[in-house]
Amino acid sequence: MSAFWSTPPGQNAQSQQILNQARNLGMTSAISMAMPKPLDLQKTIELSEALVPHGVSETDEELNHRMEVLRKVNELAKEWIKEVSVQKNMPTSAADHVGGKIYTFGSYRLGVHNKGADIDALCVAPRHVDRVDYFTSFVDLLKKQPEVTELRAVEEAFVPVIKMNFDGIELDMLFARLALKEIPDNMDLKDDMLLKNLDPKCVRSLNGCRVTDEILRLVPNIDNFRLALRAIKLWAKKHGIYSNVLGYLGGVSWAMLVARTCQLYPNAAAATLVQKFFLVFSKWEWPQPVLLKPPDNVNLNYPVWDPRVNVSDRYHLMPIITPAYPQQNSTFNVSCSTRAVMQEEFRQGFNMTEEIMTGKASWDKLFEPPNFFVKYKHFIVLIASSSSVEDQLEWVGLVESKIRHLILALERNDHITLAHINPEQYDPVQPEPDTISTMWFIGLVFKKTESLNIDLTQDIQAFTGQVHRQASTAKTVKDGRRIDAKHVKRKQLSSYLPSTFLLRTKRVGGMSLSTSTGSLSNGTPPVATFAQPRKRPSDAALDAVMMKKVRTRESADGTRNLEGDECRSPFVINSNDDSCSSLSVDDVQNPFPVPVEEVQPTEDANDKSTMAANQQDTSLKDDNPSQQAV
Repeated sequence: MSAFWSTPPGQNAQSQQILNQARNLGMTSAISMAMPKPLDLQKTIELSEALVPHGVSETDEELNHRMEVLRKVNELAKEWIKEVSVQKNMPTSAADHVGGKIYTFGSYRLGVHNKGADIDALCVAPRHVDRVDYFTSFVDLLKKQPEVTELRAVEEAFVPVIKMNFDGIELDMLFARLALKEIPDNMDLKDDMLLKNLDPKCVRSLNGCRVTDEILRLVPNIDNFRLALRAIKLWAKKHGIYSNVLGYLGGVSWAMLVARTCQLYPNAAAATLVQKFFLVFSKWEWPQPVLLKPPDNVNLNYPVWDPRVNVSDRYHLMPIITPAYPQQNSTFNVSCSTRAVMQEEFRQGFNMTEEIMTGKASWDKLFEPPNFFVKYKHFIVLIASSSSVEDQLEWVGLVESKIRHLILALERNDHITLAHINPEQYDPVQPEPDTISTMWFIGLVFKKTESLNIDLTQDIQAFTGQVHRQASTAKTVKDGRRIDAKHVKRKQLSSYLPSTFLLRTKRVGGMSLSTSTGSLSNGTPPVATFAQPRKRPSDAALDAVMMKKVRTRESADGTRNLEGDECRSPFVINSNDDSCSSLSVDDVQNPFPVPVEEVQPTEDANDKSTMAANQQDTSLKDDNPSQQAV
């Protein structure tokens, strides 16, 4: 525990100063300034011990190895910048002093990275070094290093990045050049004026570091913040809601939610912060945005998140706004289904932490993964296949980045209540010869009705067609690559997964999911219930490729069937039968010609949205976070 807790308030001027600063952190005053009780401190010790088996911390030797890797990469970057400077006719004496630096951000910079996790880094260069140099001569320099393996340059991404493995450590390196002659070693990226006249890709790259540093500045006690965040990130991963690309929350979003909890309870111990986290966000009135501070009044003409000005921002379902200018929504990818899943997990998490804090359960219960496959009766399994390991790595990344568009399409179906994508990737039980395959599962919940045939052909075709077009645009079409989509009933899952996945069950708080209707057995509202989503303007292009939903009508015997005498679609689901439909990318003979807005989501570099939020907060009532305005 921090030494801060060992001194009662009022006995130490430094402690009192910290308390006064804590009262002013965030958009509102704190909910509670209470100091931790002995029980809170004991639960925090137990929490720290419960995290150990999950490998959330590294040894001193492993941490030193990471620091050595970063030192070597930093020296390489300086060497490269010097060489580029000389090649551009700069005198050698001047090139020796232009500098350059590697900054870290994300989980490593926050101090909450797991054992074996990658490092997010940013290479900052002076104005005469551009991105073309970075993706040519710097990549060539890296290829010559014996420590570098698995080198990939993703130049066309929304946030361009170089991915590599450097002496056993995975690195994702972004690039930004500043409008400066030199980059000193002690440069701080906090100054907003550094962004002046930069191109948008450089601003997005810089934003990762600026946001991370701002989060650390806005929490009252960094040690407690880090321990609480480690616990929440582990919980989110175990419960299948940690994935920005699939429409859940990424690392920076979870960090901001925990930071907001720290602001509301600035003197709480880490265990209490975890409990209050679930209290606050199980009652949060989305789409009310989460902000860590009032937006900066900076006018550099970069788009910022502001629903009062930008109409598209009003359609964001779960806005969590980054604290550094230009403010962005880090959760643009969240859909109605993923938000519903996360809200239910927040509620169950609160129930579990209540039991833990009262001694009825241990922290291990919070980190028990639920069994996704017992929750639903119907599934769509997506199978991406390639002929080699190298092709499969690239192919899986492309397919996964488009799955959220399929989820949005399924949500628009009048008869689907929930489309729950499981972020975990699975290998098939019986792979095809000379083929490498990866599977994702989407659990479906239908509205309670009589026997209903639901035609999803157009949705599946639009998804596979979109992936196919994107592969063509990126010139990554290769022989052997394939997408298959199949409808699978729960009883048929054994053909796809080992029994170890299917036999694992879990009950939470005495409740179990009724997989046929999506309701809870104790009569509480179902996880799957959400209002029909309003279509976002950004989805208009996607709607154009979606053919009109198949209308249903009552048949003579009272059951609902597809319009027409028989089902002519290859992908039709009936909620009461055991049929299994399938559709592959080969069924899309002519990919839809209508262009679709392409979004390149990233984990910690916030990929969308804009317009700065100057929303005013109302005061918080004691322990009643539902009345918050942020």
